Amino acid sequence: MCYAIPGRVKSVRDKTVLVDYFGEEKKAYNEIDGLSAGDYIYAQGGYVIEKIPAPEAEAILSVWKETFFELQEVDVLLSRVDLEAKGIDPRVGRILDRAANGRKPSKDEVLELLNHEDTGSLTLFFKIANFLRQKNLKNSCCVHGILEISNYCSESCAYCGISSHHRGLSRYRMSPEEIVSAACEAVGKYGFKALVLQSGEDAGYRVEELAGVIRTIKEKTPALIFVSFGEVGIQGLEKLYQAGARGLLMRFETSNPELYGRFHPGAKLETRLEHLRKAYEMGYMIITGGLIGLPGQTRKDLADDISLTRDLRAEMYSFGPFLPHPETPLGEVLPVGETEVLKVLAASRLIDPLEAKILVTTAFETLSSEARRKGLLAGANSVMMNITPVEYRRQYAIYPNRAWENDLIEKQIEETISLLRSLGRAPTDLSVREKSNP
Repeated sequence: MCYAIPGRVKSVRDKTVLVDYFGEEKKAYNEIDGLSAGDYIYAQGGYVIEKIPAPEAEAILSVWKETFFELQEVDVLLSRVDLEAKGIDPRVGRILDRAANGRKPSKDEVLELLNHEDTGSLTLFFKIANFLRQKNLKNSCCVHGILEISNYCSESCAYCGISSHHRGLSRYRMSPEEIVSAACEAVGKYGFKALVLQSGEDAGYRVEELAGVIRTIKEKTPALIFVSFGEVGIQGLEKLYQAGARGLLMRFETSNPELYGRFHPGAKLETRLEHLRKAYEMGYMIITGGLIGLPGQTRKDLADDISLTRDLRAEMYSFGPFLPHPETPLGEVLPVGETEVLKVLAASRLIDPLEAKILVTTAFETLSSEARRKGLLAGANSVMMNITPVEYRRQYAIYPNRAWENDLIEKQIEETISLLRSLGRAPTDLSVREKSNP
């Protein structure tokens, strides 16, 4: 199954194309020569990925058309809210009522929502977030594949299982040929249109070597490539962008500089934020966010984290629970409950209702078996599947017992598509956020 729906180009103006999807019009950034009105394309993340022959596109669309609208009907039903619900705290009710009518909450109001515990208010909170997601972004849910190319890492983060603290970990580093082969299989065999290449901060790869891998993947198969290699330097980001990378996954983890310094010895929060800001200026799509439940973290910190994610112009919000590995200094810290994570996902939707993709992270799925369903019903609209070869995946031990750690990609696809269908979601990515011009 393809994780994109073909669209028909209505107009081309410079690097921007207007694309029709069953009557909905979306803009996409185009880097393909010779594209013209009437052509059919796949787009992902607001980028044109490839041009496809009209007969192929029309055959796919004829199958999708009825299903697409049936899914939308299910999604609309599940996103309905009752603003007259009883037992709601009046202050929460006012914030949510204004949010439903297009007024984004202030940081203080976000904090008010995060501090609330009563079931009735939280139920309405999550439903309003889902309502705003459906109202503005319809039923699209972007599905990305993540390929973990190396578990070597030179950093000593106090909780991460691939950090230098975990001396007993068996390390691996995929060869360029293995990376290209796995990426091409994900696109050609399994239908992925967007891939995240991820590793620890591994000095065993030169930036030029990683750029060569990206360039080869782009030559062999059409895909939107995100990179997640830690802090490779501003020049390194430029080289990766020139090679064809168009997205950067780099979480700042906490907006509190004191907390950041405590858990990242020798590192500075501002350095990481500078990477994110410069990457956006280059033209990268940004995936960023924080950890929920860090020792010493307050809910005010979480409200600040959500605001910072928006201020960094994130394409996708990535918030997950703090799950320390037992072989690290923070290994005995207990994680938060699933409700705390859902609050942050829902609050993220309220402050960025029109455009944001909000990810249900693997960490959340590890914390709760119901994470995907509950997260998608609390404003989220993005999931990832792990396409790392199984023999390596178990060694990418950032925290124990990761969700999908032992599951073949076929099983992941089957279960993901089944869940999305039950919620009325289409596994595709119809982006609306304008791209910065590199």
